[in-house]
Amino acid sequence: MSLPTVATVVAAIAALYFGREVFLPIAIALLLTFALAPVVSALKRIGLPRTPAVIVSVLSAFAALALLSFIVASQVSELAQNIPVYQTNILTKVRSLKETGVGGGIVSRLSRVVERIGQEIERQEPQLPSAAEAPKREPLPVEIVARERPLEVLQNLVGPLISPLASAGLIIIVVIFMLLEREDLRDRFIRLVGYGDLHRTTQALQDAGTRVGQYLLMQLVVNIVYAIPITIGLWILGIPNALLWGLLALALRFVPYIGPVIGALLPLFLALAVAPGWSLLLWTAGLFVVMEMLTGNVIEPWLYGSRTGLSPLAIIVAAIFWTWLWGPLGLVLSTPLTVCLVVLGRHVPQFEFLDVLFGNEPVLEPHARLYQRLLAGDPDEATDHAEEMLEEKYLVEFYDKVAIPALLLGEQDRVRGVMDEQQRQQVAASALTLVANLDDSAQEEAAEEDELTATEDASTAAQKAAAGEGKDAEGEDDIELPDGSGMSVLCTGGRGELDDAAAAMLAQVLEVQGATVSKASFTDMEPASIRRLELDAVDSVVVGFLNRDSVKHARFLVRRLKRARPALRVGIVFWSEAGNKDRQSAEALAGDINADFVAYGMVDAVLGALTDAPPVKLKLAAKRRLRRRPPARKKAALAVAG
Repeated sequence: MSLPTVATVVAAIAALYFGREVFLPIAIALLLTFALAPVVSALKRIGLPRTPAVIVSVLSAFAALALLSFIVASQVSELAQNIPVYQTNILTKVRSLKETGVGGGIVSRLSRVVERIGQEIERQEPQLPSAAEAPKREPLPVEIVARERPLEVLQNLVGPLISPLASAGLIIIVVIFMLLEREDLRDRFIRLVGYGDLHRTTQALQDAGTRVGQYLLMQLVVNIVYAIPITIGLWILGIPNALLWGLLALALRFVPYIGPVIGALLPLFLALAVAPGWSLLLWTAGLFVVMEMLTGNVIEPWLYGSRTGLSPLAIIVAAIFWTWLWGPLGLVLSTPLTVCLVVLGRHVPQFEFLDVLFGNEPVLEPHARLYQRLLAGDPDEATDHAEEMLEEKYLVEFYDKVAIPALLLGEQDRVRGVMDEQQRQQVAASALTLVANLDDSAQEEAAEEDELTATEDASTAAQKAAAGEGKDAEGEDDIELPDGSGMSVLCTGGRGELDDAAAAMLAQVLEVQGATVSKASFTDMEPASIRRLELDAVDSVVVGFLNRDSVKHARFLVRRLKRARPALRVGIVFWSEAGNKDRQSAEALAGDINADFVAYGMVDAVLGALTDAPPVKLKLAAKRRLRRRPPARKKAALAVAG
């Protein structure tokens, strides 16, 4: 994040803090506009003109809020009148708590300790009066009683209500005008902020409106679904003013995390006061716990899931920040306001850090995340991520799209000189551990492959494999891998430990296809060691290179292996992120280095290793013929003849 961006953020925060009297009503009006815009659009679709649709929507919304406030006020008044009735039950429970424990009870002992501490604090050291000081009389308390006029009484009653009512009226007017001039405000915002990139600005506005509107609407639905069972349950349990607690639960659930807790405290206290025993308190607590778990784990993911685009930690941090900035109203508005900031960071490059900090999208691509775990020497977490992906992908897809690109990042770091030998060995060892950990998944996939092969018509499978029918999720050819039963393949790395790890991944995929696979290290491919390889029972050898500049080395390996066993099929894999897309280039390169096949991805490597095509014969290397210098006599004769 650059220094100008930091200065802009600091200036914006300072403006929001010191100008909260102005910005807070505008923020509330803006969010209400997002929430009521779909209602206005629905009324317009049924034939109501724009102005009446806006007025009906706004007045209906604020009338519902006023009705809710009136019901809450009346319920609170009724509760205040009945509080003295519950005093006896409260005193009874306090006495029972005091009687529990040994030696006078825990509560009594704590009370005495607190009392003694208070007395010690209030006690002052006695001071001897000097001779010059005469005894003074204690001052008499004087109470001044002022008679208030009726106008002053009215002013004291109405004065505190003027500011909230004025703010509410201002918010209503702003919401009406925002809804009436919504298209015009949108065009002005685009002209002011993003006229140079209309596509991005329009997308940002639509994204913000959709996310905030859906969040507010779905949150209201979730809160209603939560509050209705709470109200009915409290009424069945016999808690007084059940409607009040249901409405408070509905409203307080807009406050993230602490809202439901506050909404449950007052009913729990009332349950403590209503009944002489403890069972009602436990039943009430159980009701709130069950409803909160059901709502948080079932209803919310079902209705809107993660449509806000915020991570859980971002919601907590946003609640703290907006509460510090704007007080309790900031706490209520924290989530939708932070959604707007995330949308800003998603579409404006200068504020991309907001999307990274608060968004719920992964900030690292899967292959980069896997490489980071391998580089940190943590194959267990890498295995956890791999198993999550394998719930939706096949093993060959995971290795081709995630694991091999991760190893390519390691090879790039090695070439750049930022990875030392110890780190390279650690990445390779972690990758081999990952392959070993995925052995159970590979066996399960192999079992499924065997069942599919047993139930599928062989001719249909061959036709699919030849035609390459269908497309996968990324639009590439969905080629069915052949059955490798009865074939023996040796997989080996070309030039380093990372190549060996990639070869182990290919070997595991070939085992899933039913082939008999053996593995060798890149050290076994050295000229002194290659003759010691047992190649008699091997049909194909596949050598992999993560470095694309290893063509010359690959040519030498092909020649050495084919000299060791002429009937051997030798394939070279130059691992690439392009994968299986560059097949024409692979065919041309295979002819150049005298290999039976060249592949750039996992699928083509498996297809080349499990084919039963005859091996390519070893071509003799073209030798340069040196012209012999003719003898002097022959040279002279040639000169005469010329």
